[in-house]
Amino acid sequence: MKGDASLFAAIDLGSNAFRMIIGQSVRRRQGFVIQEVKTLREPVRLTEGCEGGALDELALDRGWQALARFGKKLRGFEAGRVRAVATSAVREADNAQLFLASAERHLGFRIDVISGHEEARLVYAGVAHTVPSTENRRLVVDIGGGSTELILGQGAQPLMTESIAIGSGTFGARYFQGGCITAQALLEAERAATVQFEKVARRYRALGWQQVIGSSGTARMLAKVLKANGLNDYDEVGITYSGLLRLSLRLLEVGHVKQLGLAGLQTHRQSILPGGLVLMLAAFKVFGVSHMTPSEPGLRFGVLHGLMSKH
Repeated sequence: MKGDASLFAAIDLGSNAFRMIIGQSVRRRQGFVIQEVKTLREPVRLTEGCEGGALDELALDRGWQALARFGKKLRGFEAGRVRAVATSAVREADNAQLFLASAERHLGFRIDVISGHEEARLVYAGVAHTVPSTENRRLVVDIGGGSTELILGQGAQPLMTESIAIGSGTFGARYFQGGCITAQALLEAERAATVQFEKVARRYRALGWQQVIGSSGTARMLAKVLKANGLNDYDEVGITYSGLLRLSLRLLEVGHVKQLGLAGLQTHRQSILPGGLVLMLAAFKVFGVSHMTPSEPGLRFGVLHGLMSKH
């Protein structure tokens, strides 16, 4: 696979995890489609090591080690076929330059620190490439570890993009320290998220939409947990408001993420569940959503799409 001239690679340095996708462009009747060849995920948890605005030594080291492993898989790739993007955790870290200098050396490629609006645009490009194109407007909600992107688009075109500095990792650390869950913490966290979403909601509601898509790991985790534990109404798939409410009751009953014992919840995702859940509940409430469809493609597919379009 190394150096195969038909392959492209996208690396996403997220707040919870670093991920890499290697893919190729395959011709179909409707144009080219992205075919996944290999995906890798490293649970780096960058935001966990954020001391007073700077990434701590352990977080820096976890990041560098992960990128070194990615770099080994990318030997022989041309620079024009690889793009690495860093999002909110690196965007907001006081010692971002220190991290990046060594990160690029370990990876062997340049790393672009992208703005929230570019992140939103790339997320939408990834979703639009894989979700069947219709003339319907769609609202895409991408809840990451350190920020949430909201995109309203039609077909391949994003009409409105917004990036809000609230995420499942940062909310988990702020309101559910050590994994403890209380009714007061859930209420406070949801209220804080609601305030942030309300700032932009009116502009989105004025245009309206027919479909809602969740394009992040948070959305996929919640959809999986709701389905595996029968928390949605009438075997509905995806994410429903009633399912999210039942899940929050489960969390309150046990009082700690470690005691949850939920089917479909991977251990490495436990710590981000409460933060991700309250953000999703707030988004559903503010935007009047009753059902959301999770999407595997998002930012990384958008990055790959951009690389392939250039070629």
